[in-house]
Order: sequence, then C-alpha cells, then structure tokens
Amino acid sequence: MLASGAKADSATKRHALGMHHATTTQSDDAQRITLFLAGDVMTGRGIDQILPHPSNPCLYEPYVNSAVGYVDIAEQVNGPIPKPVDFAYIWGDALQELERVQPDARIINLETAVTKSGDYWKGKGINYRMHPANIACIQAAAIDCCVLANNHVLDWGYPGLEETLFTLARANINTAGAGRNLTAAIAPAIIDVAGRSRVLVFALGSETSGIPRTWAASENRAGINLLKDFSDDTVRKNATRIQQVKRPHDIVVASIHWGRNWGYHIPREQTRFAHQLIDDAGVDVIHGHSSHHAKGIEVYQQRPIVYGCGDFINDYEGISGYAEFRAELGLMYFVTLNAKNGELVSCQMIPTHIKRFKVHRAVAEDAEWLTDVLNREGTKFGTGVHLGTDDILTLTWKG
Repeated sequence: MLASGAKADSATKRHALGMHHATTTQSDDAQRITLFLAGDVMTGRGIDQILPHPSNPCLYEPYVNSAVGYVDIAEQVNGPIPKPVDFAYIWGDALQELERVQPDARIINLETAVTKSGDYWKGKGINYRMHPANIACIQAAAIDCCVLANNHVLDWGYPGLEETLFTLARANINTAGAGRNLTAAIAPAIIDVAGRSRVLVFALGSETSGIPRTWAASENRAGINLLKDFSDDTVRKNATRIQQVKRPHDIVVASIHWGRNWGYHIPREQTRFAHQLIDDAGVDVIHGHSSHHAKGIEVYQQRPIVYGCGDFINDYEGISGYAEFRAELGLMYFVTLNAKNGELVSCQMIPTHIKRFKVHRAVAEDAEWLTDVLNREGTKFGTGVHLGTDDILTLTWKG
C-alpha cells in the first residue's frame, strides 16, 4: 500500500490518492519538526555582481574572465536585471513559501566562498566568491545552516575559507562541514527547535563531486570534512561522531555533497552508504546535493533520502549545454518528521524556476515536468509524487 508523506489538503485529495490520513491536531503539530532543505545556493560570480556590494569580477576560467559576463548572458536571454538588487531579491517567491510553511529549520548548501580574497585556487578552473558585505542575502531568507562541505568553499584559498567562516559566524548563521581544523570541520551545526528538540546537521563531502583531496581538513590544517570513501569503516567513524553528540529525540541530518553534476544515475555505493548511515549511525534525513537538477528520492526505514536536491539559486541562465536536465527548475523541500522517533511524516516540494537570477514559482507545465521526472526516477525506490491543484508536489512511498 502506498503511504503519503503529506497532510491531506482535502477529503477529495485523500480519495484521489487512494489513502487515508489521520486528523491533524495541535498535539500532533507539537510533535513534528519541519525542515526546509535546498540544494546548491550559488550566490557567487554572476549573482554577486547584481547585489549591492559586488566583488572584483576578475575570473580565472578558460572561457570567461569576468563575472559580469554571466550577468550579460542572462540578460540577453530574459531581459535586464535591475542592478543593484536588494538582498531579498534573489529569493523571490521562495520567501512567501517560507513564510507560509514556517519550517523549524532552514538548511542550504552554500556553494561559494564568502570573501574578498584574491588567492584563487590555481588550476581548478571555476572559482566562486561572494563579497562578505553581501551576506545579508543569506540572512534575508533566515537561513539557519549553511553546509560548506562542497567543491567551491575553498575556491579562493585558505584565506577565503577563513573569511567565509568568520563572515557566517558574525552573521549568526550556523555552518557545518568546514573549519579551521578537522575537529571543527566534523562538528555538526546544532539548531535548537523552540526547546522541543534539536536538529543536528553533519556535513560530508565526497571526491566524486569534484572536491580535491587536498581540501580535506586535518588536525593541523583548515579544510572540509572529506569522506575517504563509502566503506564500512567510514560509516563506523561517522556513527561514532554522531552518537557522541546525539541526544534522545534529536533529529540528525547528514548533508552530503556527492556525485556528478549531471545525470540521474545513483551509484549503488551511494545507496548502500545512505542505508548504513540510517541503520548504523542513527541518521534521520539524507540531504544530498551536487547534481544541478533534482534526482530520485527514496524512503528507507521511514527516513527520507534525497539523493540530489538540484540547484536552487545559480547564474547558469542563458548558458547552453545540458538543456535536457532543466537546471533552471528547482524544488523547495519541506520535510516533516515525527520529533519523537525521527520517522517521515510528510514531504512536500514547491517547484521553482530561476529567471533574471530570481526564484519564481514554476508554472503548471514545469511543475508537471518535475512530477514526471520524480515519478520516473522514484520507481526503483517505490516512491512517487502527487501533483496537487496548487502545483505542490507531495511525496508518496511504499510502506
């Protein structure tokens, strides 16, 4: 029988889905935790150039030597962007959805350095940075945690990482996955939820996403929490770290930057690793990212595994190549869990579309396209999505 991950909007929808839902009470709500999860938020490069305090636009890419070029390309396709925009501009319609849902914790993968550093990582080819004075664009969405275990946080060297950590801390934004040494890099972000529970965010990066091995933190060197591999030994090490921090009723999120940018294939080693983190390490949510488009979702032991969230904010507008993956389309993931046992209660997704470097609610046709993708890619996991009349996607799963 299919079980739905969403509160019923109406008796009609319950009947259409062929499933029943318990009546939600105020007591039920008090026992639930809702997380907002987003994939890559890439506020560097072109996005940074339209904000009030743009960085030096100089780039060291093979084909583009100025970040302004990405703004020009986007404007050629969709028209002028009113520069400078205010700090809330890039979030667009997402702010209204966040206000409507009121999630208990807001977690993104921040895929850029936040720095004035000019010490770019030579030979890497792509270098993202946002000026520290633009950090208010992250604050505008009241983000609780920026995951930093990715392949862009060290784009501007160790001085860039140091300034990124300092800037986010000064802005009272939690970070996970990078630090001034290994102890700091492996430490979780801890988000207190109104005294009812805690959300622990452990951030992990994999070389499969393009992270250089040399970026790994050590006890004597800054860097990121880089996975050695997906082996049993790596699972045990992470299980030990999690159990040293976890308390009863904590919600544990493993936020993992892994895999290629393009393509829907999910390697068996990723699935096995995700399952072991749930079985052996007590993880409740797998928040996967790196792919520039949404990938399939699994529900394992009543825990959600989002293998790839896709990009949420980027400056790819007008760039040719990989058009079949529709990287301009994204999803806002609202994952609701039982605070007592960590089991999935619901997962609703808001389809979005990036235009003029701003998040918009996706039109019905695009929401249908995303629905087809998630249904196709979820088949092997026994999951699917139902598209409501409000163009909100609701996850369904077997169990």
